[in-house]
Amino acid sequence: MIRTTHRSPLPALVLVVALVAMACGTNQGSGAPAGASGSPAAAGSQPAVSGGASPAADLSGELTVWAMGAEGTKLGTLADAFMAETPVDWGQAVAKLQTAIAGKTTPDVSQMGTDMMGKFGATGAFEPVPADIAPAGYFESAWNTNMVDGVVSGVPWYVETRLLYYRTDIAEKAGITSPPATWDDLKAAAKAMKEKGGSKYGIGLGTKNWQEYFPFLWSNGGDVVDASGNPTLNSPQAVEALAFYKSFFDEGLTPKSVPEGTDPATPFVTGDTPMFFSGPWHLAGVKAAGGADFEGKWAISPMVKKVTATSFLGGSNVVVFKNSKNKDAAWAFVKFLSDPKTQATWFTTSGDLPAVTSGWEDAAVKSDPNLAMFGEQLKDTKAQPVSATWAELSSAINDTLEKMTTGTMTPQAAADEMQEKATSIGTK
Repeated sequence: MIRTTHRSPLPALVLVVALVAMACGTNQGSGAPAGASGSPAAAGSQPAVSGGASPAADLSGELTVWAMGAEGTKLGTLADAFMAETPVDWGQAVAKLQTAIAGKTTPDVSQMGTDMMGKFGATGAFEPVPADIAPAGYFESAWNTNMVDGVVSGVPWYVETRLLYYRTDIAEKAGITSPPATWDDLKAAAKAMKEKGGSKYGIGLGTKNWQEYFPFLWSNGGDVVDASGNPTLNSPQAVEALAFYKSFFDEGLTPKSVPEGTDPATPFVTGDTPMFFSGPWHLAGVKAAGGADFEGKWAISPMVKKVTATSFLGGSNVVVFKNSKNKDAAWAFVKFLSDPKTQATWFTTSGDLPAVTSGWEDAAVKSDPNLAMFGEQLKDTKAQPVSATWAELSSAINDTLEKMTTGTMTPQAAADEMQEKATSIGTK
């Protein structure tokens, strides 16, 4: 799956963008006029987008752009014209990209999930990112998802991370006066909300969700791989993180079974699970599930800390393919997407968070204190390794997690099995 695992399959859009003189960057309708104040070209320390914010007049021809899911349906707002639409289910996106790469029928530009950079980058299909697109203006962890075998092979488009959603009214009833800040706080809050707050459970955690487990690994000072790319999934830090994660299941503080497709906002609103970790999409999801009467009964807070307070980094990148016949226009479009004004416009269009740090200075983004908290968390995030085998490896990790959280497998045994699978499958 191209996007992170919280999303259900959605239709995709294949855009054929006409770039006749006016190109993409001068698209006044997108909310990103050429030479916009605060653009990276002017700031110097931000990504160079001079080619995107004010492209050369001789750019012409057609530019084919692929975007998947909700982004595909909304990308047209950033282009003056599109000529063809082809619905593609998220589940079909991988096969479609594989077929296009094998047959050398790739688009000029494509959305690429952060978890898929290694898989498709290993084919050699991506055009290296030009030197005038610099890393300084992007969130570091987002930029790093584009490093394929030491080569910068894509550019961050949008990002997401996870925070703790918690019921303030139930917390107050349980005698909790501040949001959990540490591992110990989280366990104490979960117990209090169940025992004193009247909730069925204390928190909702996934039985087989590596994206939910890894922040505990990272915040405990551990990692998935070492600096050489070798797996470190059975380090002492990993065993301790797994033990902490498993304890919520063993102590009855989180359910061991949840019906497939259950939105965590539902038991959150009913009070059954008064805490859960999720991304910015649940700001609207909780409001919709709870209605007007739910206002003021919940809040969000940063990832809980042990050694650090590191959370998960997800999102999507954009890549240009080596087979592109219009690379100048392709990179101009990529630079346009990185313009802070375009990033802010994309946020108001799609709800996707800016990957360019200066995009957070736009009033539409920084005016919401909840979004500002996500922005702060993005400064302390990590993503999965850029690995050609990640789809297979992450599935294996989830299988082991499920055996541990719902069965009798010990944390040490789970860590050893994860390490064995990672060594067998490969992490590079």
